[in-house]
Amino acid sequence: MNAFITLCSITLTVGAYLLSRIAARKYPSPFTTPVFFSMALIIIVLLLSGITFEQYGPAKDIMTFLLGPATVALAVPLYKNRQLIMKYSFPAFVGLTAGALSATISGVLIAQAFQLSDEIVASMSVKSVTIPIALEITRIIGGAPALSAAFVVLTGTIGTMLGPWLMNRVGIRSPFAYGLAMGTISHGQGAAHAASSDELAGAIAGIAMGLTAILISFVLPTMMNWMQ
Repeated sequence: MNAFITLCSITLTVGAYLLSRIAARKYPSPFTTPVFFSMALIIIVLLLSGITFEQYGPAKDIMTFLLGPATVALAVPLYKNRQLIMKYSFPAFVGLTAGALSATISGVLIAQAFQLSDEIVASMSVKSVTIPIALEITRIIGGAPALSAAFVVLTGTIGTMLGPWLMNRVGIRSPFAYGLAMGTISHGQGAAHAASSDELAGAIAGIAMGLTAILISFVLPTMMNWMQ
């Protein structure tokens, strides 16, 4: 029975993703992006079918395991475009630094403006860092890991919904710039979305996600002491 539920859950997830890609092509909108559309569809089906999150867990673990090979596969487009990456490495790093720091500072300032507790402020500050590293930073600066995970997922979802739409509105067409922005602000979700649209964009987003996490892990503890 458990194996059957796991198989159904995997089929549901893959089917929801494929349906979201079709919906996004036919009805372009922030609400038809694969992350939001497929997530909403999966939640609705699970609620209607009575499958609990614990029952869905084994399917999630199998699909999460496959993220490793998928991430390693990004090395192929990186190698193929190595000359382009080296050519724009300096302006890209400047843009990444500006984006990562502004995302972090804005999170802290918004939380402080609403006079939220120091724990929530610390938890929100890591919203643009990929979850594994965000949780470790959170423990260092006194935040709540559960809250940090929620803020990271929410940031990735919103960034994936609105980022492509916003860049399209302002005329950003370069896969390099697109991937850099998505990986810097929306970490794993943004990198996955970028990879689904363009090979180079996905590779750049993967680099941006990793460099953002490294940068913030060095800067944030000192920044929090200064801003508190």
